Amino acid sequence: MTSRREFIRHSALASAAAVATPASTFAILHKDRQPEDILAGHGSHTYKVDKGWARISINANPLSNCHEMVQDSKGRLIMLGDCTMNNILIFDKSGKLLDYWGNSFPGGHGLTLSKEGGDDFLFLTDCGWYQDRTGATKRQAGQVIKTDLTGRLIFAIGHPRTIGVYKDDEYFQPTETAVAPNGDIYVADGYGSDYIIQYNARGQYIRHFGGHHNANPEHNLVNAHGVCVDLRDKDKPTLICTSREENCFKVFTLDGKFIRRIDLPGMYVCRAVPSGEHIYAGICWSKDANGKRIDGDSGFVTILDGANKVISNPGGEAPVYKNGVLQPTLKAANTVFQHGHDVCVDDDQNLYVCQWNANHTPPVKLTRV
Repeated sequence: MTSRREFIRHSALASAAAVATPASTFAILHKDRQPEDILAGHGSHTYKVDKGWARISINANPLSNCHEMVQDSKGRLIMLGDCTMNNILIFDKSGKLLDYWGNSFPGGHGLTLSKEGGDDFLFLTDCGWYQDRTGATKRQAGQVIKTDLTGRLIFAIGHPRTIGVYKDDEYFQPTETAVAPNGDIYVADGYGSDYIIQYNARGQYIRHFGGHHNANPEHNLVNAHGVCVDLRDKDKPTLICTSREENCFKVFTLDGKFIRRIDLPGMYVCRAVPSGEHIYAGICWSKDANGKRIDGDSGFVTILDGANKVISNPGGEAPVYKNGVLQPTLKAANTVFQHGHDVCVDDDQNLYVCQWNANHTPPVKLTRV
């Protein structure tokens, strides 16, 4: 017998398909929509912008902030947001909504796909920040949850204070996870105490590093918003950790030893997303020509090559290097994005850009040209 939940889900999906917003209607509802032929990016990484890609009903599947997206082994695009009517939305590459679930993550923020044997699993990070019914911002303890692709709970990673790792005055507001080839889990405490916490595949604590109190300040992290395992050099896998307030990535060994930093002046960068030889990342804010952060719509996307050199900035100005040093990058004159929070790269090298604080809009598709 079909459960009430499944009946509601399938009815809503049918309704969404019936009333999916066509591109012309989307342009009326969202006046910031760009013309169909607008291009963003530079050189070999130039893209056609499609803000009407996601064919969903805003009534059946409302959105608050679209935080992150991954592609699973079946080619489906899985998005995590912080609207508890549907934390998880699952699309095909045409933008059709295939499924949705989740109503327990008011701070839904980080989404990582883990491939274990022939199965896919998700690590969902709730950062603990949320808005109540009055619109006021509240904070509660963050959490990291491992599920299968249907939302079935596998296990949860609790507050590090419960195992004596954190002091009483250290907050835990995790923002991101990454999974190493051996199954080790790395949790970025980006809105809390800025540590990267390493666990084994069963969620048992190994170590933590980063934070604010290292003898060498280069080893500190300031807003450790993202973490990823970089396998571009398969013989020397590394961790790329975001230090967003410092406008850079910091690279560590898998056991937490600092290697180097990758400066991205003017860019408040989110997590690094390796794909092929490149790294992609959303820029949540950028600075103006005087070096002051623009808190309004100043985000874009940045793309680095295999040598960690910026080669394209969709939505931003072209990268400029002087004597091998990247100069501060400004947003483009014509705004494409409000805030870049995450980039998903599909198997055709198209991009899907999730945005924070973007007027309840779905991810933007960038089709490579």
